[in-house]
Amino acid sequence: MAKHRRQGAIITRRFATSAVIAAAAAVTVPGVAQAAEVVVPNTDYRFEVAGLENVPNIDQVPNIGTYVPSQNQANNYSAPAAAPAAAPAPAAQTAGQKALEAARSAIGSPYVYGAAGPSAFDCSGLTSWAYRQAGVEIPRTSQAQAGAGQKVALDALQPGDIIAYYGGASHVGIYTGHGTIIDALNDGVPVQERELNYMPIHSAVRF
Repeated sequence: MAKHRRQGAIITRRFATSAVIAAAAAVTVPGVAQAAEVVVPNTDYRFEVAGLENVPNIDQVPNIGTYVPSQNQANNYSAPAAAPAAAPAPAAQTAGQKALEAARSAIGSPYVYGAAGPSAFDCSGLTSWAYRQAGVEIPRTSQAQAGAGQKVALDALQPGDIIAYYGGASHVGIYTGHGTIIDALNDGVPVQERELNYMPIHSAVRF
């Protein structure tokens, strides 16, 4: 019987310890909050204490998780990782940019008067072919191209704009976007990239 009394005394002391924690919590917290379950270790004693979770620094009490299981859950909580932001979709290419890519693919092709691709070109044959690859039909001759497109100031040029040269717009090339054009100049000179101001400029147009 003495042994049983000692075990009872140990349980009573543990219960008293938990009761003190619970009582202190009830006094410390001025308002009523969601109740937290308190467990007396090695017994079936369980009870709830309102506001216990709001006690300042309760998570610093030694072995608090033994008495208040919810503190174990709180200490083990980890916030879910934020999903990485989706990369922005690339901007769609303009017809001019697509035409410029086509013209660039023709660099090195021979000049042949009256040719409009795909293996040989004259000046307006190159520009009309390049725009056709971009899905846009433009006039065939240099003069017609200079007259049909939207006029563009030289300080507002964009890649793919057509630059017409000489007084009668007798030559055309495609602007690259960085101070050069791609054109088919004349016999014996293959399609190539050259300086924008290599010849006197007549006008610039955009399709």
